[in-house]
Order: sequence, then C-alpha cells, then structure tokens
Amino acid sequence: MKDFQNTKTILLILAIISFTNSYSCDLCGCTTSSGSASFGDLQMTSFVGLRYIYQTYESKNGIFDNSPTSEEQFNTYQLWARVPLGKSFYVSAILPFQDLSRKFQGNTESINGVGDMTLIGWYNLKIYKSNSENKEAIDFSTNKELTGHSFNFGLGVKAPTGKFEEELTDRVNPGFQVGTGSWDAIATVMYNYGNNNLGLNTTFAYYLKSENKNEYRFGNQFSVSSNLFYKLKTKKMDISPFVGISGDVYDSIEQYGETLADTNGHLYNCSLGSEFNLKDFQLGLQYTLPIHQDFFGGNVEAKNRFSVYLNYKL
Repeated sequence: MKDFQNTKTILLILAIISFTNSYSCDLCGCTTSSGSASFGDLQMTSFVGLRYIYQTYESKNGIFDNSPTSEEQFNTYQLWARVPLGKSFYVSAILPFQDLSRKFQGNTESINGVGDMTLIGWYNLKIYKSNSENKEAIDFSTNKELTGHSFNFGLGVKAPTGKFEEELTDRVNPGFQVGTGSWDAIATVMYNYGNNNLGLNTTFAYYLKSENKNEYRFGNQFSVSSNLFYKLKTKKMDISPFVGISGDVYDSIEQYGETLADTNGHLYNCSLGSEFNLKDFQLGLQYTLPIHQDFFGGNVEAKNRFSVYLNYKL
C-alpha cells in the first residue's frame, strides 16, 4: 500500500512539473522541429516508421485588431527510428520533409523540401529494488527486481539539412522556414514508469541554437511533454489511450549580434490520443490543442496540431 501511495505521489509531482515549467524563448523551434513532438512511442519500443504532423498558425501583420492576417499550414512528414546498440544504449533519428503554405490577402505562398535532421544517442538507466522475492518481476541478467521506473539520458544534434531563406525572416512568423540553417545541440532527459497496465512518460529537452551563415540565430528552446496512458489488452491487439500535456518556451531571436524585440514566447498544450499495437506494427494518433500561449507580442497564434504514425517494431 505504501509503495502504491509513493507511486501516486511521484506521478502527480511529475505531471505538475511538466505543466508548470516556464522559461523564456522563439517560435521557429516549434515549427521547424515540430515543437514538443516526442522522440519515440509510449512504451519505448525499438522501431522504424513514418510520422505525419499537421500544424496551423495565424499571424497578424500589424498592431491593430483589424490588421490583415495570414493563415499558415505546416505539413511535416518524418522518417523516424529508435534502434538499440546494446543492452543500455540506443539511438533515435528523425528526418523530416516540410511542406508549408500561407495565405495572405488572397495570395498563397508555398515552400517545401527536406527539413533539419535530428540524431540523438541515449543511455537507459533502469531502477531496481535491492531485495526481492517476486520472481515474475526479476530481470535475470542482473538477478534484481525491476521497479517500473527508468530514466533515459540523451545527447544529440540537429543538422542543417533543411534550406534556410533569409528573405522569409521578414514575415511575422519567422518559423515559416524549411530549416534553420544552423547546427544545434540537444540535451534531453526522459522519465518512464510502467506498472501493470498504467504508464507515464515525461520528457525534458533543451535545444541550444547556434548562428547560421546568415548571422541569424533562433533562440534557445526548452520543451517538456508528459503522457499518462493505460494499456487495454484484447485478443487481437493492445490499445493504449493517453492524455498529455506539453510546453515549449523560446528565447529571443538574434540577428547580426542584436536581439530582435518581441521574438520570444511560450506555448502550453493539452492532448488526447491512442496507440494501437498489433503484432509487428504500431499505429499512433494524437490531437493537440493550445491552452495558453504568447508569441511575438501576441501577433502569432498557434492553432490545433494533429499527428499520426505507423511503426514497424524491431
């Protein structure tokens, strides 16, 4: 009973931390890297797959309430994978293709192309009990009982494989880009809990941006996401519905060494979705809706986001 109460306390604390963390940061990280989109599936399996992410934004070109607005649509198609390199090490990779469009005063503008590739190396740390008589939960490679808690520590890089167009930075939303044109470092910590059918994944990620060849530097970005799920087992498949919260916070953009005013912001989301596991395949669906945001002095508004992925389990 005591262990159950402690577990409930840990779950509650992590959910609160994920929801209330706020820092100061820029929007392009959200659009060109798909924001707080996760690095893997709910149950941290090894896979190769495809993921599609749809995002919409509304940007106001002016300071008045009746200033003209542009409607922006971001379609991202990703090749992604999580591949083990041994018992405790694995790598994850994401290669996106971006298809972006915006409508402004009757005109439509479109850009597309390969986006920025992300590659992260991970170390998995499982938490064991010191003494145990429960043979069903024992990891026989260590002869210790698993607690259900684990941590994943990741370090990686985002490479400038996507094209950056300096003339597009004049838009209200400078995130309207296929790529950032910069090499960026990524540090991330992932906490996972699983006990019987209940599970929790919480991810903290920090993106350290560098200046590109155009002397343009998107602000550093902090992202956090947390998903609570429950596994339902049927004869043909496992179904894992989940609820989640996430947040992205962006530092100000710098150009030619100068900080650009009103280019920082933050975005907090809630989401609903489900994952379906059938033999060697896995299907995931997620709908995300903003609950609080502030971008570019209120001139850019994120709308809903939808994602779907299909993986082949290794």
